[in-house]
Amino acid sequence: MAPPSTSHFDGIDAHNVVAGNHLHGPATFTFNQPLERAETPPRPFAPIPFRRDPDFVDRGDILDQIARRCAEPAGRVALVGLGGVGKSQLAIEFAHRLTKKHDDIWVFWIHAGTRARVEEGFKTIADAVKLPGRNQPNADVPQLVYNWLSFERNGRWVLVLDSADDGDVFFQTKGDAAAEKPLATYIPQSRNGSVVITTRDQDVAVRLVGRRQDAIAIGPMVEKEALALLEKRLGCLSDKNAGADLVKALDCVPLAISQAAAYIQERGQQASISQYLANFQESERKKTRLLAHDGGDLWRDGSASNAILITWQISFDHIHKMRPSAADLLSLMSFFDRQGIPRRLLRCEREQEDNRSQEGRDMDSNMDSNMDSNMDSNMDSNMDSNMESDMDSDEDQRSQSTQGEELETDIVILRNFSLVSEIGITSFEMHALVQLATRKWLEDHGQLEKWKQQFISNLCAEAPTGEHENWAAWQELFPHAKSAVGQRPKARDSLLEWASIMHKAAWYASGMGNGADTVSLGVKVRRVREKILGTEHEDSMCSMAMVALGYELQGMWEAAEALEVRVMETSQTKLGADHPDTLTSMGNLASTYRNQGRWEEAEKLAVQVTETRKTKLGADHPDTLTSIGNLASTYSNQGRWEEAEKLFVQVMETRKTKLGADHPDTLTSMGNLASTYSNQGRWEEAEKLEVQVIETRKTKLGADHPSTLISMANLASTYRNQGRWEEAEKLEVQVMETRKTKLRADHPDTLISMANLASTYRNQGRWEEAEKLFTQVIKTSQTKLGADHPSTLTSMGNLASTYRNQGRWEEAEKLEVRVMETRKTKLGADHPYTLTSMGNLASTYRNQGRWEEAEKLFVQVIETSQTKLGADHPDTLTSMGNLASTYMNQGRWEEAEKLFVQVTETSQAKLGADHPSTLTSMGNLALTFWNQGRWEEAEKLFVQVMETSQTKLGADHPSTLISMGNLALTYRNQGRWEEAEKLEVQVMETRKTKLGADHPDTLTSMGNLAYTWKSQGRDL
Repeated sequence: MAPPSTSHFDGIDAHNVVAGNHLHGPATFTFNQPLERAETPPRPFAPIPFRRDPDFVDRGDILDQIARRCAEPAGRVALVGLGGVGKSQLAIEFAHRLTKKHDDIWVFWIHAGTRARVEEGFKTIADAVKLPGRNQPNADVPQLVYNWLSFERNGRWVLVLDSADDGDVFFQTKGDAAAEKPLATYIPQSRNGSVVITTRDQDVAVRLVGRRQDAIAIGPMVEKEALALLEKRLGCLSDKNAGADLVKALDCVPLAISQAAAYIQERGQQASISQYLANFQESERKKTRLLAHDGGDLWRDGSASNAILITWQISFDHIHKMRPSAADLLSLMSFFDRQGIPRRLLRCEREQEDNRSQEGRDMDSNMDSNMDSNMDSNMDSNMDSNMESDMDSDEDQRSQSTQGEELETDIVILRNFSLVSEIGITSFEMHALVQLATRKWLEDHGQLEKWKQQFISNLCAEAPTGEHENWAAWQELFPHAKSAVGQRPKARDSLLEWASIMHKAAWYASGMGNGADTVSLGVKVRRVREKILGTEHEDSMCSMAMVALGYELQGMWEAAEALEVRVMETSQTKLGADHPDTLTSMGNLASTYRNQGRWEEAEKLAVQVTETRKTKLGADHPDTLTSIGNLASTYSNQGRWEEAEKLFVQVMETRKTKLGADHPDTLTSMGNLASTYSNQGRWEEAEKLEVQVIETRKTKLGADHPSTLISMANLASTYRNQGRWEEAEKLEVQVMETRKTKLRADHPDTLISMANLASTYRNQGRWEEAEKLFTQVIKTSQTKLGADHPSTLTSMGNLASTYRNQGRWEEAEKLEVRVMETRKTKLGADHPYTLTSMGNLASTYRNQGRWEEAEKLFVQVIETSQTKLGADHPDTLTSMGNLASTYMNQGRWEEAEKLFVQVTETSQAKLGADHPSTLTSMGNLALTFWNQGRWEEAEKLFVQVMETSQTKLGADHPSTLISMGNLALTYRNQGRWEEAEKLEVQVMETRKTKLGADHPDTLTSMGNLAYTWKSQGRDL
């Protein structure tokens, strides 16, 4: 850039010379100002208008970056960022450090907010260095300063242009005079000087410094820096955690932190960080009031507000004036969640109006085309329609292209002002406080409701249903739906759109197992719909059912039941007993009964739904098959395996025919059938089906789809039941890690997979690993689901079992009592889960030798189970076996034998002679014989159990090895040492291979073998 001219002198016109007293024609009289007296130039000094801030906090290497750029010849550097992030404070600190290090350098400071302030700054510099001619009436002071700064003999200097936010100040002329120069031309590029600029606008920064790499982006502080600033402003923090929470709530913006500190200090003992934070988080209105508080700041220009909201609203005003469409975009974005704002949702009203105009034109075009086709020949009609179509297509493309370009321009402006930042190419993020300030600005300008409705409209148009095929989309949209919760519009139609968003979000939350959000969102939807549409409207009923589903997810069965009964009865009255919606509500109620262990009521409803659907829809209709599957699940819960299996097979085969072998519903029914096989101990059949389901789901849905992961977890459970610990562990780890990535670490399904893995560790005798995982699951469940949620109680019961396996009776007892009492309160004294926890506590009493307490509980469990579940239910038989074991431990052989015989015979009839539970009861009966010295009877049963286990479960299954060990003991007691030793060696070696040399079961078998050797007088 060529420097402006330095000065000019007018020549003397001879005709205007005054000679004596004679005047010839017109005369011009020139009066010269008296010559200025020469002033002594001062030594270099730094007229910095702000003293050094004793509370300054270093911001990484930013000051070093400024120094490096200023050390370059004619160096220029710009600090670019939001208002209030500390740009000026960095410049002040840099200037003070520079003058402290170098006493021969000039530092000049110009506030660059307006042209007048810049010109005033040049005048201040001229006065500081005592420039000759500066006081002349027509003096071009900026030119004089430019000349002085360009003259290297005047020494080194740094010029700070603070708050250079408006490009017009530097790049436009003040008037229309051709000779007028933009102020930017007066900033010299001199080897002995450098320029530091602070600005909110990156575009201004780049134009002033010349290179984008010389514009340093200044963002909010990192948390450590922000906490240090708060501590310096307030003094020593008594509560560091509250301080950390506060600076995070303030987005670590320095001005907001200083503002909060000033507010707290003003109120003295009546205020604290915790109180300020509580007020800040109470409501948006309180938040804006606190952020509008102006506490004063000596290190900010006197014309600048010290309130962060006002500071940012100055930027909004500027953008609105410069480019209204960019301000519109900012307005829309302020309602989203601060992170992951999707580009595709940023359609403003202008664009939607364009789309509506295009739709109107298409409608007119179709009407014209139809009229023409009636009047003219087909060929003419085709020509007309093709021409119109091509023209419309071109216009559409031009319109879309223009809209895209306009949006990009708007985004660039907002990004240049550091109000938004891009995340990849599809989304954006903003600071939460910037969004709040924008909404306050909209409220002050009467625009809040307009843009709130625009946000709701855009989100509603994009929000899909909550079905699992839409989970990926909802993972992105859910935070924005949660943000919309607090942005409830006033207009009726917009409010119904808002309710639709909330309902779909609740649907998605239910799929994620998030009962709390399902209820919270569902309740809000229900209130709106009932008020606008009425309590019996179909949509109101749907929202009520959604709330009930949320209660179910939280284990709040009574609350769920009350709502489901109401939905069902209203549907029966309004729609009819056989309407599809009525049947759906009946199915939901049946599911709640099933979860409460109310099998008969669940079965009755499930049968009614199934029969009605068969009549109305047909036996092979998808809804009919769903209800048949639900009825089968009810049978399965009752231990009626054969009936359940028959129905599951029917559903599976029909779905294969109607939907195809690889349809998701077909695969679900195959998985249900596999579970029925597992419950019957038919491991090979279960495994075969589960492997088939996994492979198909991997191909059709993907390896990380929730349904694929469920089938993998089921296969792992089958492996675990077979004692194939390593295979089970491998699958469970894979499922757990995938769920952590896909669903979050605290998702209920993730917690279930963690608990399953912990159970596998426990079965392997890896107590510490099992305990660690179970403890982690409990803590997360308590936080996420609640201390009395069924899943939380289940994990507590599992941890208690781990304690029991380690002989930590008191810890086990404490947990089991807590679980039992909570289940009694939440589920009822006769719920199957309550009975399970009572049985576990009784087992702990038995292990402690507290026979009477154990017996009392076992008897209570048996009697309730017989009434509630039936005398031949598997759970009833298990509790009878436990009571028999208690009798056996007390030496009450006859009573024990009587019960074991009853359990064995019922199991054989109910479950089959080779069912694992039947084999367990046979083994227990054999032990009773053994304890009575009835060796032959014991041996006969042990051999039968062992051989059946080898065939059914495998030679190395834990249950098989237990039966072999028991048979070996029987041989030993009969003095049949060689047979005993042979079996014990086999058991020990297999356990070493399967479980490891240090597993408790391995150590038990080693002890048994040692005892056999000792009994023979053999050295160990």
